[in-house]
Amino acid sequence: MEKVQFRQMKDGTKEEYDFLEKHESDYAAGLPDRILSALRNLENSLSGYQVTRLEHSLQTATRAEADGADEEMVLAALIHDIGDDLSPYNHSQLAASIIRPYVRPEVTWIINQHGLFQNYYYIHFYGGNPNERDYLKDHPWYQKCVDFCEKWDQASFDPDYPTKPLEYFEPLVRKIFTRPAFSEQYVGSQTMGKSSVDIAMSGVAI
Repeated sequence: MEKVQFRQMKDGTKEEYDFLEKHESDYAAGLPDRILSALRNLENSLSGYQVTRLEHSLQTATRAEADGADEEMVLAALIHDIGDDLSPYNHSQLAASIIRPYVRPEVTWIINQHGLFQNYYYIHFYGGNPNERDYLKDHPWYQKCVDFCEKWDQASFDPDYPTKPLEYFEPLVRKIFTRPAFSEQYVGSQTMGKSSVDIAMSGVAI
């Protein structure tokens, strides 16, 4: 079989879906390479800062590691702005979606919210409310997101900071992005359609 025969998914056979699953599995194995490529592309992304977007990402991850963050959080710090190219106005949510099948929900939540929490530092210049994040004040991961932004993200625009190169973080990228997606060992009970983020956005009471 070179291609499936169906033109509507509802008409597919088990054999065809087994065939497609193999293709998808093989393609997914290349995810770490695509992540690394997307990070390299940040070198030519949003300009105007004293560091490139890639340097900012590397510096954020370097600071996280220096502070003793675990591997999942260091990786999250590395890819937190990976969505800038394709999703400039909700890049946080794109990055969170990328990392979510491979890390614990706490890490996904922090990355999902970091854009809102970063507004604290500048949004008042444009008439926004820097404390908008406070509607999440009672969330158990609120302070960790505050700390992510204060200690690592907002501080990582320093061209003189000794920042580790992408090659240093490559083994970590390969390690985490080759985990089985949505493995309970890493992500707990959440599934593709069941996470605290999905439930909160659905309007379903919990």
